[in-house]
Amino acid sequence: MALEFMDSISKYIPSIKPPERPLSLREKMKWTAVVLAIYFLLYNTYAIGVNPTAVTQPFLQLISIIFAARIGSIITVGIGPIVLASIVLQLIAGSGLLKIDFNDTVQKARFQSLQKISAILIAVAEAYIFVSTGYVPVANAHAFGVVVLQLALGAIVIIYLDETMSKYGVTSGINLFIASGVSFAIVAGTFSILLPESIQAVQNGGAAALSLAVLDYGGRLPLPFLYVSVLPVILASSLELSLTVWFRFLAGVKGSFANLAKFIAYYVPSPSGPQLEGGLTYLISPSFPMPYSANYGGIGGYGPYFTYLATHTTYLFLPWGGYVLIPEWIHVIVYTVVLVLLCIVFGKFWIELTGQSPKNLAEQLGGQGWQIPGFRRDPRIVESILNKYIPTLTVLGSIFVGLLAALATLTGAIGSGMGILLTVGIIYMLYQQLQQERLMETYPLLEKIVK
Repeated sequence: MALEFMDSISKYIPSIKPPERPLSLREKMKWTAVVLAIYFLLYNTYAIGVNPTAVTQPFLQLISIIFAARIGSIITVGIGPIVLASIVLQLIAGSGLLKIDFNDTVQKARFQSLQKISAILIAVAEAYIFVSTGYVPVANAHAFGVVVLQLALGAIVIIYLDETMSKYGVTSGINLFIASGVSFAIVAGTFSILLPESIQAVQNGGAAALSLAVLDYGGRLPLPFLYVSVLPVILASSLELSLTVWFRFLAGVKGSFANLAKFIAYYVPSPSGPQLEGGLTYLISPSFPMPYSANYGGIGGYGPYFTYLATHTTYLFLPWGGYVLIPEWIHVIVYTVVLVLLCIVFGKFWIELTGQSPKNLAEQLGGQGWQIPGFRRDPRIVESILNKYIPTLTVLGSIFVGLLAALATLTGAIGSGMGILLTVGIIYMLYQQLQQERLMETYPLLEKIVK
């Protein structure tokens, strides 16, 4: 299926006008500061009609981290619609159902317009889901529609802030919002819980910085071990958490489909709304208690925590045979394996769709006159050399970052271990982008070579 139909639709979709001239690093930093100020304003503003004191579910913390949101605020939905729309369309494009040449600027623009429309529609749907399923508790029934409207508008604002960042800022909005949200959670956690735990959280997350080191540019092509950085984890975690949000509707399913609903996601009632306690969705979700601070959703330390993982059981309902008890340690294994596999899949999709595959990179290097010493200047030769490294780095890097993210989630930390992992990776990517921007301003001729 081609995307020519988007030409008649795109003109009705508001968009951020790109800058008329290349922006300096100083100008990009100013735009970044403005976007960040708007983000934090929305982040700390609860939607009218929301009952903030009723937002108590510990699992919502991880949703907030991955979606760069704050449950109950105007941006409760966060970047979820952007990421989910990207995942779905990437999978469709990768399957061949959409015929897109991402090297063609016209086709790429059509795809981006389709992605924006999809994100807006998902934003409205998720705003309704968050409120109707009780994730966002409203003060009274009369406030239901008003809260849904505010969350939908907040999510749409995030979509356009992300677009603004991609055209005027120093990094993507998704990266900026995740890093900012986690950083805010760490600072807030320092004052609201215990200072030593916050220090330990930073230490846990700091390990990611070592794995993101890259080779020097001294006449060599830099291929870092984490070739796709932490992007596969963002996509994989967003997909898993999106399933837990969307499948909450299954909690009220009755009749002939009730058994199938319980098999997919088993919910139990609680004062704060249905809680995911079993089913296939539970097994792949990061629904683990925190090891520390029983007063903050944890179970009081690593001793009780490991005992919980070894002895606790959850329900898996089999439509043909009733309930089966599944040990929690199986949940740990299934969650980790699925997360790693999703990271591999999204890692491979990401390098293909962003022009980082061996073929695309070889063509770019050939256009810049880059040559491997001792070989003819032929993109096919460069591609054959890159094919020895990039696919392996993509898989190994995705496996490593997936395992590291799973470990970070299981060990727990203020702002969530995974949140700190993502923040460290994102900040390092931002550092590299700033370094490159500064280099381009210092040596303008380099910009012609690189671009």
